[in-house]
Amino acid sequence: MEKVLTLPDSGTHVLSIRAKAQVFRDPASVKVLEIADLVAPSEATVLIIGDTGTGKELLARHIHEKSGRAGPFVAVNCGAFSENLIEAELFGHEQGAFTGAQGARAGWFEAAQHGTLFLDEIGDLPLAMQVKLLRVIQERQVVRIGSRRPLDIDVRLIAATNIDLALAVAAGNFRRDLYYRLGVAVIRLPALHERPGDILPLARHFLATYRVKLRLGHVELSPAAQQVLRDYDWPGNIRELENVIHYALIVSKNGIIQCDDLRLHKTYKNCAPAREPETDIGGARAIDLLPAAIRDLFDNSHPAIFEHVEEVLVRQAFAHCNGNQVKTASLLGISRNVVRAQLKRYGLLGDGRQESAA
Repeated sequence: MEKVLTLPDSGTHVLSIRAKAQVFRDPASVKVLEIADLVAPSEATVLIIGDTGTGKELLARHIHEKSGRAGPFVAVNCGAFSENLIEAELFGHEQGAFTGAQGARAGWFEAAQHGTLFLDEIGDLPLAMQVKLLRVIQERQVVRIGSRRPLDIDVRLIAATNIDLALAVAAGNFRRDLYYRLGVAVIRLPALHERPGDILPLARHFLATYRVKLRLGHVELSPAAQQVLRDYDWPGNIRELENVIHYALIVSKNGIIQCDDLRLHKTYKNCAPAREPETDIGGARAIDLLPAAIRDLFDNSHPAIFEHVEEVLVRQAFAHCNGNQVKTASLLGISRNVVRAQLKRYGLLGDGRQESAA
């Protein structure tokens, strides 16, 4: 018996990188669901870790529904707001608190009163806001911008990230105390290729959903197409699978989806084609050669070593991830805001390229 989670009114949502359905049949995902069900009734803060498109919001909604909390589920993307707006969005503001504040407005914490606040992409939260968020979690109060009156809140907090926050802490981009405060209950949501038993059930779910939207009769996957779906690496996770099935239904004939109907890209691990480990003539790994290369820079008094190494690292990571900012941030273990600032600094966003989130 499999468990299926979907977004409320998922059929009305615009295209996005969010997963709109989640299936728990593979042993790996069944274990995740079991942990979520155990954590849900508690008041513990939850940190969900997983790649983009794996269904972190769906899992957060499930935890909220199982929690028994009477208030609403409110989802906020921390990477969607500028540093100037994020405080007002989270904590609210009073009339006249800043230019353009024509009236008082409650923040997302107040909106989630007696319910659950889901902070997605928590790794993108600026350091200054991390301090204020930590204070809110500890004191269970918020203070609107322009006010001195604290407001008591009863909110369950669930955070999610697609970056390694431990690496972000080590790099100084995420507060250690906030990391431990958020990680009372940590749930890792595996990538789709790590739970192959969910692939075909999800494919059939999307097939049924889009078959109705497209007003098609009975459509099924050929055995060969099923095998291709199982073998594919799914770098875009559930969102990519949904797009593949949607397209296949449009171009398929005679009620059967064949291999040629599946628009699949090259198989990628992380953000680039898999390659053999880089070695020198003596067979040493590239990571083992790094200290010697740095010592050589020291010995030759290379100017501005830190800035040069940092720029080379960012440029190489951005190229390795095919210009994808989200995956570059994940690869480096830093927030997307930091990556975006560095890319601008090095002129890598000056050609009009837009951020890719796939």
